[in-house]
Amino acid sequence: WARVVSDTPRPSLAADVVAIAFDGDGLRVLLVQRGNQPFAGKWALPGGFVEAGESVEQAAARELAEETGLTEVAVEQLHTFSQPGRDPRGWVVSVAHLALVRMSEQVPAAGDDARRAEWVPLKKARELAFDHAEALERALARVRARAERLPFGQELLPVRFTLRELQALHLAVLGEALDKRNFRKRVLSWPALVPLDDRETGVRHRRARYYRFDGRRMRPFSRAETGES
Repeated sequence: WARVVSDTPRPSLAADVVAIAFDGDGLRVLLVQRGNQPFAGKWALPGGFVEAGESVEQAAARELAEETGLTEVAVEQLHTFSQPGRDPRGWVVSVAHLALVRMSEQVPAAGDDARRAEWVPLKKARELAFDHAEALERALARVRARAERLPFGQELLPVRFTLRELQALHLAVLGEALDKRNFRKRVLSWPALVPLDDRETGVRHRRARYYRFDGRRMRPFSRAETGES
């Protein structure tokens, strides 16, 4: 048995990260400009090969830190890309991961073999290296499914936020107009949404109340609820 296993060709294993943030108006994805071949100079998701003794999640978090400087970011498995020929260097299977990030708390800085690392608006995230465009689309589909079904926004919004900011986030994710009255009625029914005593200051319009999410009341996401298989 050992001889059979050792003689069987095996792929290299990689991990990539689709890190998504909200800038107050729209969504952004964290991209790196590759410094080495293949696809030198092209934009790509941060990622790299899994090292001995690592899980794919550990490799994803490590590569994210090495290439962009982002640390202490929670990652979750998104999809495994195993199409033959997806990597010009040879047989490489990559496990893509999703990370939702508060943009104000994570400023990217290029490292390792990346020339640049930037939060790129989704509309400008085009012609990515490898099959990273497909990974990005899968990540956005998962985020949209969550925004449609469950209390959503804790990872992307500031710790305290207004209902206007929460609605702007849902608009950016879902890509469609939301009726203000119905939206507020829906979100105010969430047990996890906690009103605060303080309000906006230094604004010309009516000062809006701040809210926060109670993480203890946030329901965990399940595959059934997000339409994932």
